[in-house]
Amino acid sequence: MSGVTESGVVESDVVGGGSLGRGFGWLWGAYTVSTFGTRLAFDAFPLIAVMVLDAGPARVAALSAAGLAVGAVVAVPLGPWVEFRRKRPVMIATDLLRCAVLLSVPLAYALGRLGFAQLLVVSVVVAAADITFRAAAGSCLKALVRGPDLLRANGRFEATTWTAAMLGPPVGGAAIGLFGPVVTVAADAVSYLLSALGIRAIGGGEPHPRRAASRLRAGDLLDGWRYVLASPALRPLFLNTVLVNGLIMATAPLLAVLMLGDLGFAPWQYALAFAVPCLGGLVGSRMAGPLVARFGEHRVLVTSGVLRVCWPVGLAFVGPGTGGLILVMAVEFGLIASVGVYNPVYATRRLELTPADRVARTLSAWTVSGKLTTAALTALWGLLAGLTGTRTAVALAGVLLLATPLLLPRQPHTSAPSPSRPAADG
Repeated sequence: MSGVTESGVVESDVVGGGSLGRGFGWLWGAYTVSTFGTRLAFDAFPLIAVMVLDAGPARVAALSAAGLAVGAVVAVPLGPWVEFRRKRPVMIATDLLRCAVLLSVPLAYALGRLGFAQLLVVSVVVAAADITFRAAAGSCLKALVRGPDLLRANGRFEATTWTAAMLGPPVGGAAIGLFGPVVTVAADAVSYLLSALGIRAIGGGEPHPRRAASRLRAGDLLDGWRYVLASPALRPLFLNTVLVNGLIMATAPLLAVLMLGDLGFAPWQYALAFAVPCLGGLVGSRMAGPLVARFGEHRVLVTSGVLRVCWPVGLAFVGPGTGGLILVMAVEFGLIASVGVYNPVYATRRLELTPADRVARTLSAWTVSGKLTTAALTALWGLLAGLTGTRTAVALAGVLLLATPLLLPRQPHTSAPSPSRPAADG
């Protein structure tokens, strides 16, 4: 039977098979409902800015970039702070915070008081809370699931992500058409409330982490980066993942301009081109475990890491009409299927390589770096597209991605030693 040890760790029924435990079930359920809520509200703020506030392209771009970049900067001190707090209360608090600030948007809209500044503040708060939640959730997952079962757990999260990405935006778009521009924001807020209830239902004891110093010092803010960059195993994984994700995301606005503007695709065709290929992520996430069992973690990590960067350069050759639509869908399917395999394997290796008392700081530094890199590359590629043309900028990102496998880890890893279990509060 599965049960909870005195340290709060859920024992799986069978290592590598069977149930992952009641605690993981609640964590997965909380993740599922909040992920679907987020995808339902996909691009809700830009839509509200355009439809309600008559914002132009510059203000809409500023809204997206500021929320990403400023939220990441605000979250920098929160990673070390979270490390020495109980993780589940932090997760519940960030869920409730996101619920409250998001609910302020439909409330202000109903009262006729919604303004651009409020959208900007809410986007920053939500971005910072997202990073804090992820840092705590990684530590929570490592405590709830035994090492041999981490890949299965991460595979389930990945499958949920791509299912939500496939279903959420079309349903959200229909809801906006029927009920107005703020309805999906309200639904997203409710999803965070349900997520908080799910995390609270995990139950079991959670020890209070101990630290040598009583106060957070300025030097502690860089602990996550120091650990990652000093690790021969984590450093290449970090550099590769941050750069690849940044280059892929930097071309997303350019593809919208290329397809909706230059090539004349209808909005529904554009949405279809990126929704249907999410099936690839679902397929890839289900294949990750069997592939690792057959070929080994390192080989699957490197192979899927190479495959995921071979596809984006094809987007530079997209043409008009049905042929162009099919090409985008084929390229995106191959990319997302490869990412669906890579992501749970890389997430598992990252947790395996990080001691339990460093997970929150490491994940926080990792996520902050990823968001800031994405924001910077998105802005840079926007300028590049203005100088060279949209298609050329997309092609350049694809070519640079082909060089990123040089940053992948060369050798199989050795798991980080686990620290001694911290004592619970007396």
